[in-house]
Parts: sequence; C-alpha cells; structure tokens
Amino acid sequence: MKKYFQINYIVILSLLISILLVACDSGQNDASKAIEAYIQALSSKDSVQLSNLSCTEWEQNALREVDSLVGVGSKVENLSCKQTGQEGTDTYVSCTGVLALDYNGEGQQIDLSSRTYITRQEDGEWRMCGYR
Repeated sequence: MKKYFQINYIVILSLLISILLVACDSGQNDASKAIEAYIQALSSKDSVQLSNLSCTEWEQNALREVDSLVGVGSKVENLSCKQTGQEGTDTYVSCTGVLALDYNGEGQQIDLSSRTYITRQEDGEWRMCGYR
C-alpha cells in the first residue's frame, strides 16, 4: 500500500510540474502569437483584425501599413516569432521569415527579422504596439 501511494504521489507531482511549466511557457508564447497573427492579418489586408491586434496607440499606424499594401499581392513565408526581451510593460518579439510582395509581376521581400516588435497587454490581450 505504501509503495502504491509513493507511485501515485510521484505521478501527481510530475503532472503538476508539467502543468506549471506549460502555463509559464504559454504566457511568453502569447506575445509571439499576437505578432504572428498581426503579420498574417497585414498580409491578408484584414483591417479589422489588424485593429483588434493593435494597441490603441498603434491602431492608426496599423491601418496605414495595410493601406500601403492595397493593390499589392502579399504572402508570408517561413514566419516564426519568439519573445526576446522585456522592459517595463513592453515585451519584445523578434521574427524570422519574409513578407513577399508582388506588384504587377515585380517581386520584393521584406525581411521580418529587421524589426523587433513591441507588444503589451491591453484589455487582457497581447497587442502589437510598434517596433524598433
């Protein structure tokens, strides 16, 4: 009986530690996922989604960015983002991949690693707040 209790105790303890580790990791990934969603919405020219993913102070900039892509074909390629730092309420996210643009057969690529994205929690959600 004592051995059975020890095995259950170890299993339950391992499960709790696993849940705790997943919970800690998911908070970091949420900022990255918000930026990935922002870039995808930008590529698909989804103004409503861009607004929803932007901080209040960034929203007008986001709409200007999407306006600049009107009439341009765009596709996100090899996108991957990760949290790279934090300062005060800002969480920094860096990405790899490109935003491939096509304007009347002329191609151009925007290297997504050239910017560090700034995210913040606003109304309980991670939002894009600019870049540096």
